[in-house]
Amino acid sequence: MCNINMCNSTCFFGLMCFFSMAIVCSSQVSLPEQVHISLAGPYKIKVSWITFDAAAISRVDYGTLPGIYDKFGEGTNGFYTFAFYKSGYVHDVIIGPLEANTVYYYKCGGNSQEYSFKTPPPLGPEVPIMFAVAGDLGQTKWTSSTLDHIQQSNHDVLILPGDLSYADYYQPLWDSFGRLVEPLASSRPWMVTEGNHEVERLPFLIDAFKAYNTRWKMPYKESGSDSNLYYSFDVAGVHVLMLGSYTDFGQGSNQFKWLQADLAKLDRTSTPWLIAIIHAPWYSSNSKHQGDGEEMRKSMELTLRDAHVDLVFAGHVHAYERTAKVFDWKVDHDCGIYYITIGDGGNREGLARTFLDPTPDWSVYREASFGHGILKVLNSTHAHWIWHRNQDNYSVVGDELWLTKTIGARPSCGSSVTG
Repeated sequence: MCNINMCNSTCFFGLMCFFSMAIVCSSQVSLPEQVHISLAGPYKIKVSWITFDAAAISRVDYGTLPGIYDKFGEGTNGFYTFAFYKSGYVHDVIIGPLEANTVYYYKCGGNSQEYSFKTPPPLGPEVPIMFAVAGDLGQTKWTSSTLDHIQQSNHDVLILPGDLSYADYYQPLWDSFGRLVEPLASSRPWMVTEGNHEVERLPFLIDAFKAYNTRWKMPYKESGSDSNLYYSFDVAGVHVLMLGSYTDFGQGSNQFKWLQADLAKLDRTSTPWLIAIIHAPWYSSNSKHQGDGEEMRKSMELTLRDAHVDLVFAGHVHAYERTAKVFDWKVDHDCGIYYITIGDGGNREGLARTFLDPTPDWSVYREASFGHGILKVLNSTHAHWIWHRNQDNYSVVGDELWLTKTIGARPSCGSSVTG
């Protein structure tokens, strides 16, 4: 049987290596692949996939019974070039409004296999929801182990704090990553933000995020953002800020102005939980990447604290670490924020095994193991975080944290920050 393959011929541009356009079999030329879904506003889903045929249609047929598609949505498609590489046609179709907590069956482009996904729970402050969180995935045997573990969790939404494919200019790795994650990413929404490995800039020639922005379009317009590199979304009783560590974050930047406007609209009675996602951690006691997130912390930490953010997830450092509630490098049980670094999804660079000694007082738990985490928001006042190592059975918990709060009780915090 004929398969879609990349035909790689090599050329050199400085120290970088690029590869040729895709060569595909005519009998399979328009079959959709690399299918993934994301949230696209209240009760809507964006379905994305790739074909290698310009004539392939951007259409999703869907319904709540297998093989019966009584609704459809249509969208757009496009491609990008990167030196001597030309991508397939990236299709994006938004469907909905959809029923919450419902399994939908769908086909892409009119001729794909049947896929299915489950929509998240409805919006509401007391609605429980389960997030899977994994950063710095890559494409290794450890990545596969992480994805296998996540598949056992029956999560509602996956959050990825940057560093997806580790393509690093070699564009066919974006395609292989899309194929690797398709079984999970086509069945639950994947919400991602960029990491340093999404930066693929050729000065004066190629935009830094050309591949990422074309292949992984997030609902930034729906949240009033002007960039795919930062956005927000609501799901159940949670408002999630997806912040960009590798675009301008200074206090005069578009991102910072958007963040202030987004938080100003926030209604904590309907979304009592507030979570932020970054890539480069603001607090890490690992020896790797020390200080990479410090300028962003100086710019945004006070804003997040004053907004009473409950939890910040980061990647970048290839290890796991959880802090106490901290603000401005000091433990602050009243006004601080919990920070969790979870850049241990399986990347090809390996684990960051060396931690600073002695352990800072704000660092509660740290370990260099591949794994992932599950955040269960139970209601408006209680949430439970657990971290799993890949080498353990899924039932084994490596670390955990209960988050509790009283609705309406907000501590009075000062408005100063050093540095």
